[in-house]
Amino acid sequence: MRIGRNIEVRPLGGAPGCLAMILFSIVASVVLTVVLNLLVR
Repeated sequence: MRIGRNIEVRPLGGAPGCLAMILFSIVASVVLTVVLNLLVR
């Protein structure tokens, strides 16, 4: 998957890639929840 002209993101294969995606999704959801709570106050 290409982003822009010279940045290319290659998905990791196998178990490490799967774990990395799961960890990334968990961290992203936590960060989004904190940011939304700060904005709502």
